[in-house]
Amino acid sequence: MAVPLKIGYLPTLYHTSFVLRASGRMDDLGIKATWKLFPNGPEMVEAFSREELDLGYLGLPPAMIGINRGLRIKCVAGGHVEGTVLIGDRSCQVKEMASHALAQFKDRIIGTPRRGSIHDVVLREFARDCGLADSIEIKNFDWADFILDALMDGEIDGACGTPALAVLARRQGAKIILPSDKIWPFNPSYGIIAGERLILESPLTLENFLVLHEDACNLLRERPQIAASMVHNDIKIIDEDFAREVLAVSPKYCASLPDEYIDSSLAFVPVLRFMGYIDRDLDKEDVFWTDAIKRVHPHKHHYSLICQ
Repeated sequence: MAVPLKIGYLPTLYHTSFVLRASGRMDDLGIKATWKLFPNGPEMVEAFSREELDLGYLGLPPAMIGINRGLRIKCVAGGHVEGTVLIGDRSCQVKEMASHALAQFKDRIIGTPRRGSIHDVVLREFARDCGLADSIEIKNFDWADFILDALMDGEIDGACGTPALAVLARRQGAKIILPSDKIWPFNPSYGIIAGERLILESPLTLENFLVLHEDACNLLRERPQIAASMVHNDIKIIDEDFAREVLAVSPKYCASLPDEYIDSSLAFVPVLRFMGYIDRDLDKEDVFWTDAIKRVHPHKHHYSLICQ
């Protein structure tokens, strides 16, 4: 008998959700998945609070905001690091120093996804670190498509978002001003978030899913052409060349939860407190449950070593 699993995912091509949806392998393991698309992480957190999801592909900041509010969810696996890119219009220049790149937007507007999303938090902290928090206007959008339209229409001067947004913008004449590793090194692009009920009541189902997630991460990293073809098979309007470009922007894919991933995630805690998104400290045990992924991914790897 197939085990039902309600999974939330985002329109982010380098998440393993698109590979798994196209592969059919979940059926082989007796998992009957129901997939629900969300425009951003905060809306997925709201769905978790309504108990509409068992699993979700989610950035760590919105997950932490939910945990702070009492939501019983945990990060049970990684997936990708450094997925936030700074994009500029034609007037911008690529700069060697991160602060100089951002300074081009003084008295200008940068668009980014909804408040509380990982891109929003990374951008606001980046601006604060550079002493530009009061000089740059940050405009939030619910859908990334709206960010691209606003950039092309001149409504905003830059954007901070996913590699997919960066590739779309680049194809229309914009530039990647700063790659993701220059903005916040090793920041956790997304993780697999599970409800505690699934963790406690269906550990085998969770572990079976993570086996597939691990395999899909390896495919994205080691055989991007095949992964790009699978993304195209799942979303026909996405051509393989575009998917391959997106996968190459920051090819740091791995399902494990090494110390670097956890430490970088927890570095968001004081930032989220400063911004008023959370009102208490969170530690590793509040955010992570690593038992299952340690069984699935027993050998400790580091993104810096395996994700070249």
